[in-house]
Amino acid sequence: MKIVTVIGARPQFIKAAALSRVLRRQKGVQEILVHTGQHFDANMSEIFFVQMDIPKPDYNLEVAGLNHGAMTGRMLEKIEQVLLDEKPDRVLVYGDTNSTLAGALAASKLHIPVAHVEAGLRSFNMRMPEEINRIVTDRLSDKLFCPTDTAVKNLKSEGFEDFKGCQIIKSGDVMQDAAIYYASKSISPQSIKGELSLEEPFGLVTIHRAENTDNHERLNSIMDALREISIELPLLIPLHPRTKKKLIEAGFDPENHIFQTEQFSFIDPVGYLEMVYLLQQCSIVMTDSGGLQKEAFFFNKPCVTLRDETEWVELVEGGFNMLIGSNKEKIINGVKQMRSVAVNDVNNLYGGGTAAKKIVANLME
Repeated sequence: MKIVTVIGARPQFIKAAALSRVLRRQKGVQEILVHTGQHFDANMSEIFFVQMDIPKPDYNLEVAGLNHGAMTGRMLEKIEQVLLDEKPDRVLVYGDTNSTLAGALAASKLHIPVAHVEAGLRSFNMRMPEEINRIVTDRLSDKLFCPTDTAVKNLKSEGFEDFKGCQIIKSGDVMQDAAIYYASKSISPQSIKGELSLEEPFGLVTIHRAENTDNHERLNSIMDALREISIELPLLIPLHPRTKKKLIEAGFDPENHIFQTEQFSFIDPVGYLEMVYLLQQCSIVMTDSGGLQKEAFFFNKPCVTLRDETEWVELVEGGFNMLIGSNKEKIINGVKQMRSVAVNDVNNLYGGGTAAKKIVANLME
């Protein structure tokens, strides 16, 4: 069996690492790895392949830095040629990025079966590009690997059970597989500035979503909240290159001494093993990332989500994650409330680290 795997962004590297490790142990299976280039920064791309022992991509399409339509179109064109050359039995895609959509579209137009890992997620916000990507990808896939009961329920409510040849499988979450596997391999970041100590309580913050970074009012409100929170709790922010640009446009200079203090520190983007270390050490996570909400949970840390909705509703329902949005006072109060929350996984929400084995077993049927 020949499988073409399409990846292009940080969360997909993590998921692919867990699944590819199991695939490589299967006799008679050849995996062709296609990196679209969507994340091109070395700290957001290359370092993941090195640290996580992911095989070097067979193809690097180097498509990045374009608007959504142009990026997806360029990827579609290049992935199609790869599929024509490789003639795989199946295409494997992950998550909800432009790389995901382009891979699914290219395969389906060539009548190659598509398997979607992390299927069935819904934010019910059609203004999010990710929501469009995941809905279309689900519809183009014949194997839908769902991380949670909620994801399965979403697909069933949308009628996917009635689609001929469509298989809905609750697999668990491959990101938990990765978290468990790499927990003992974590390493401390080397780019900490100022006097912030990782041995003392601190909050881990990431901001990158367009709904926050492209809206100066939301971004200003979030930054004002973070500055006030940092008076009592030091904050560490690995800074996405795009976010850094948007902060400067909004009047916040990350290099300014107001921020680079022992209480408030920006650092360069970090690799997965460094992020795992920060998750192990921090007291609380504040983020607008989808993946980091779960990673906080995997490492028993409460999370405040700087969005108006989330795909991971089971974390909110369990009291481990609080949806806050961008309102300054709500962020401040939410952090105060969540800092005392004890996080545990007594209900085994994400499969307990067996997702990759279940997915590969199904693919081999």
